[in-house]
Amino acid sequence: MKTNEVMKDLSEKVVLITGSTDGLGKMVAKHIAARGAIVLLHGRNQRKGEEVLSEIEKATGSGKLKYYNADLSSLDEVSAMAERILKEQKALHLLINNAGIGGGPRGNKKRELSRDGHELRFAVNYLSHFFLTYRLLALIKSSAPSRIINVSSIGQHAIDFKDVMLEKSYDSYRAYCQTKLAQIMFTIDLAEELAGTGVIVNSLHPATLMNTNMVYEFFGSTMSPVEDGAETLEYVALSDETANVTGAFFHGKGKSKAIAQAYDPEARRQLRELSLRFAGTRLHT
Repeated sequence: MKTNEVMKDLSEKVVLITGSTDGLGKMVAKHIAARGAIVLLHGRNQRKGEEVLSEIEKATGSGKLKYYNADLSSLDEVSAMAERILKEQKALHLLINNAGIGGGPRGNKKRELSRDGHELRFAVNYLSHFFLTYRLLALIKSSAPSRIINVSSIGQHAIDFKDVMLEKSYDSYRAYCQTKLAQIMFTIDLAEELAGTGVIVNSLHPATLMNTNMVYEFFGSTMSPVEDGAETLEYVALSDETANVTGAFFHGKGKSKAIAQAYDPEARRQLRELSLRFAGTRLHT
């Protein structure tokens, strides 16, 4: 990425990246740490998280890294992580909701549940980030100008609100694709909610079939290097050119369109109410 495309000095910025112990999240965490930011890493394996933290420290010379462990299939663990961040950090300028699970092995028909009893991909890819974002929102707003970035996909599927948890007919790739749409719907809603606060919210498709474990598992082959996805994500998250863009879905560095349901206010209302119900009283603790 050309240095004039992004903010050069991030030394006063605090950045949280979920799913930053592997793949896209790890690469972006390394790049941002090298630019001087305080980087909050997240993963679900404590040992691996500490190893990645040490690896990035050695690669960048940064001493401003912190690791937070949480299994995103448990809202209680997400809540505990949010509480730690709120106690330990005085600001949060950039939240990158990146962590996720894909379709699993191709042809996977086994419906899996989160620890809270929700369809697993809905819980991990979407609901955990909806919940985490709202738990941290007061801190993000007080740190403005700040940004929230949701890593989504061009792989999208409309949500059937009569069977959101896909109990009637299950396919893991459809489950994955509806969570990517849910992220975009959340982005649009949150951008409208935060208008005028100094917080911008955008979503993006970083690159097509990057060479990550998640892509290999389902598709068996890849099309793009993770470097392409990192360049896109850093552009949307850090560029001066995107500093006043909010509520948008990016495909690469250009604004794009999601499928039609993303722009349906009634569908977004139903998703928001469902999400608040699933999050329950944890949002207020």
